[in-house]
Amino acid sequence: MTVLVPYDGSEPAQQAVAHALDRWADHDLILLRVIEAADGSLEAGVDLIKERLKESRQKGTVELPDELLDRLADVEYEIEAVAGKPAREIVAFADANEIDHIVIGSHGRSGPSRVLLGSVAERVVRRASTSVTVVR
Repeated sequence: MTVLVPYDGSEPAQQAVAHALDRWADHDLILLRVIEAADGSLEAGVDLIKERLKESRQKGTVELPDELLDRLADVEYEIEAVAGKPAREIVAFADANEIDHIVIGSHGRSGPSRVLLGSVAERVVRRASTSVTVVR
C-alpha cells in the first residue's frame, strides 16, 4: 500500500504526516510538495521551480520539524515535488502513481472564508479516485 501526504509545511500538513505515521508507518509513504506561482504566471516559472526542487531533493533538504524527522527516521518514505494547482496536482499524482490512500491536512475553515478561499482538501476529496483521509 502506498500513502500520499501533500505537504506544504503548514501545521495541518504536519498533523497529516503524523496521522499517516500513526496509521501506515509500515507502508510506503510519499510526501508531495506542490509549488504554485504566487502571481499566477505558473507556466513562465515551471522550469525554474523544477530546477530548484531538483536541487533541494539532491541536497536532501526538507522543511519538516525535528519531531517529524525523528519519526520518519525508521520509515521508508520519498519526497516528491510538482508544480501546478495544488488540488489538481495531488489528484493527478495519485492517479499516475497508483496511490492507495491520500492523507491531507485541512485548515478547518467554514462559512464565508471557505467559500471565498476554497479548500484544497475538499477538492481532493471530491476528485480523487482513491480513499482520502482529511486531518483537522
